[in-house]
Amino acid sequence: MTTSAQNSQDWLARYQPWRPVVEPGFWIVFFCLQAAINSLVVWMDIGRVKLNFAAWEPVVWEWTSNLVLLALVPAVIAFHRRFPLELGTLRKNLRWHLLATIPYSLIHVVSMVTLRKMIYLLQADQYVFGNWPRELAYEYLKDFRSYFWVMLIVVFYELLMLRLQGEASLLTEPDAGPPVEPIERPERFLVRKLGKEFLLPAAEVEWLQAWGNYVNLRVRSRDYPLRSTMAAIEIRLDPARFVRVHRSYIVNLDCIQEIEPLESGDARAKMRDGGFVPVSRRYRDALRKLAS
Repeated sequence: MTTSAQNSQDWLARYQPWRPVVEPGFWIVFFCLQAAINSLVVWMDIGRVKLNFAAWEPVVWEWTSNLVLLALVPAVIAFHRRFPLELGTLRKNLRWHLLATIPYSLIHVVSMVTLRKMIYLLQADQYVFGNWPRELAYEYLKDFRSYFWVMLIVVFYELLMLRLQGEASLLTEPDAGPPVEPIERPERFLVRKLGKEFLLPAAEVEWLQAWGNYVNLRVRSRDYPLRSTMAAIEIRLDPARFVRVHRSYIVNLDCIQEIEPLESGDARAKMRDGGFVPVSRRYRDALRKLAS
């Protein structure tokens, strides 16, 4: 492994535990900075043209708008996972995102106007949004831009993470000669990472998790996304080793340490690396028999 690849691996290993903090933290900082800068700009504009607004009003306008946009980020990311904007799906899924900008803008406008009216009421004042059709059209243009800025950041971040952690794919038929192993039930996955390719033994996959249009392969505490559905990959796995335990999870029986029942009637499987995989009651009893 080259020095640059090793450095990327080390960086990724250090970064992974912080991802649950860094990812939402980025959006919090992003929208808070935007609210603060926009408030300052509006203050300056009001002073320059000498408009009759109290100093607190631009702060309320900008912070209510940006806090609602921040609250909408998880929904935008979830919608992107359902309809990813990628080269292979861009033409097909772009129309869904164009349509999604309409409820996105309506929720943003109604929520921020409601918050503003409440704050103004506490200040013994009244907030007037203006002519609703005209103002909705104006806000929609801004929200359209905001929606796709969020999407652009998400897509570039995902591309960066795929390049660093590697993306898996199924082996295909060779151009010439017979395949070296069964293509219908592969013993290895091909992983591309940082311009390099290597083979990942299927037996080392600890579990698989459905993730939008991908299935994440968990190997030694790392996730390798595979562009597939759970149904498509399940029929190509060895049923003596890999078992469905949940609508979104398949586990490697050799990697299960114990099965812990839950009060809800479901269970969870403690895996060899210390992680836990949910087990729905539909699969719980069958899994116990296979794992015993």
